[in-house]
Amino acid sequence: MVLYDGVRLLDVTGPLEVFAVANEQGGRYRSCLASPDGRDVVTNTGTRLGVDLSLSDADARGATLVVPGGPNWLHTISDAALVGQIRRLSAQSARTASVCAGAFALAAAGVLDGRRATTHWELADQLARRFPAIQVDSDAIFIQDGAVITSAGVTSGIDLALALVEEDLGAETARLVAKQLVVFLQRPGGQSQFSVRLSAGQARHEVIRRLLDAITAEPAGDHSAEALADRAGVSVRHLSRLFQEEAGTTPARFVEKVRVEAAQLLLEATDDPLDVIARKVGLGSPETLRRAFARIAGIAPGSYRARFRTTGVH
Repeated sequence: MVLYDGVRLLDVTGPLEVFAVANEQGGRYRSCLASPDGRDVVTNTGTRLGVDLSLSDADARGATLVVPGGPNWLHTISDAALVGQIRRLSAQSARTASVCAGAFALAAAGVLDGRRATTHWELADQLARRFPAIQVDSDAIFIQDGAVITSAGVTSGIDLALALVEEDLGAETARLVAKQLVVFLQRPGGQSQFSVRLSAGQARHEVIRRLLDAITAEPAGDHSAEALADRAGVSVRHLSRLFQEEAGTTPARFVEKVRVEAAQLLLEATDDPLDVIARKVGLGSPETLRRAFARIAGIAPGSYRARFRTTGVH
């Protein structure tokens, strides 16, 4: 694990916790923390982390190299010595991984040239512009391209580490680790799905804000165009125009997305049959649920539920 001053704390501790819990399930991971000068580092939270050795003394042969990110990634990639050590260690390692903005350090070291990669969705455009030799996917939670694995924002380091555990120790061990940590084995969707209400933004029009919040709070409620217009005190046509201007979508599309998101949560957390879930989220019948799921999630509800049996690393 490559450490440096200003590294994001959870980028470091999330994966380390996954490997530690994997050891409780029979794994044999050994963590080695290295900084440029071998001294302890101070993370972005002000927390001091102990270090085992300097990067120049590290030997990554046969190991997994993990490069976490930090808020000041511009400073990180301008450190030629740090980037050079990452390049050397990556060339030695059996596989190289990055968390969040750690992708910029791998990119600066040339490790991502010609590969598919991801990073935090807010940083994806900057990664693509600065390093055009990389094929950047702004929605993926993590991407494995050969022996190089990149992950999205912050907590996705846990997803990435679970995928590595599955690759090393099998899906059953990865499931046990995820269960112990109370996290998804395979997180639903991509970065863009966090969440329907958030993606609609903060509407300027107070009436639309109230409607967005009300729909999200009660997906199964009566949210027909007529009912929404009546609550807003406007015509259906005026409501549609306001929705398009403020939320970038139609009322019906927003309602359907919210209901599918609610169904996703129930599929993840319960063993309820599809007819029960459909009624709970306001979609009425299993067939309506399947059609809405296909439009929004691009997958059948049953297949979606099955995704929680693996991290999807393969």
